[in-house]
Amino acid sequence: MIRIALFLFLCSIAGRAQHTLSYKEKNGSPKASLADVAWISGHWKGTAFGGITEEIWSPPLGNSMMFSFKLVVDDKVRFYELGHIQETNHTLLLQLKHFDGDLKAWEEKDEMENFQLVKIDRDHVYFDGFTFEKINDAEINLYVVIVEETGNEQEVKFNYKKQ
Repeated sequence: MIRIALFLFLCSIAGRAQHTLSYKEKNGSPKASLADVAWISGHWKGTAFGGITEEIWSPPLGNSMMFSFKLVVDDKVRFYELGHIQETNHTLLLQLKHFDGDLKAWEEKDEMENFQLVKIDRDHVYFDGFTFEKINDAEINLYVVIVEETGNEQEVKFNYKKQ
C-alpha cells in the first residue's frame, strides 16, 4: 500500500496546484542549461511521510547533474530514487528511477520517469509536476503534486536544509 502511494506521489503528472506547473507539449520546453540549476547541488535533508528524506545532487558534469534520494522511516529505508537532470537539445530533462529498500527496481529495466522542463527563472525550476525553489544557499523547497487513493490531487511542500 505504501509503495503504491509513494509511487503515485512521485510520478503524478496530472493536475497542478499553485507552485507546480503542467507541461504543454505544444509550448515545448524553454531553453536552459545546467548552469541555470547548479544551485540545486549539495547534500540536502528534510522530513516527510513520518521519516527523514535525503537528497544528494552532484554539480554539473558531463551534461548532467546526478542525484540520489532516500526515505528512511523507523530506521529503515522505504525507497530510493536515482536519476539526473540532463542537458539535452538546449533544455533540461529530469529523469528518475525508483527502487525498494532492497534495490528492486519499480520500473522495467529500460524504463524511467521523464519530467519535461516547463519554466525556469533565477530561483525556481518548474518541471512537469515538480518545482524546485531556492530560498537561500542553505535551504530549498520542493513542491510536488500527489494523487491520493481517492483520486484527489494535493500539492505537497518539502523543505530541505543543506548539510
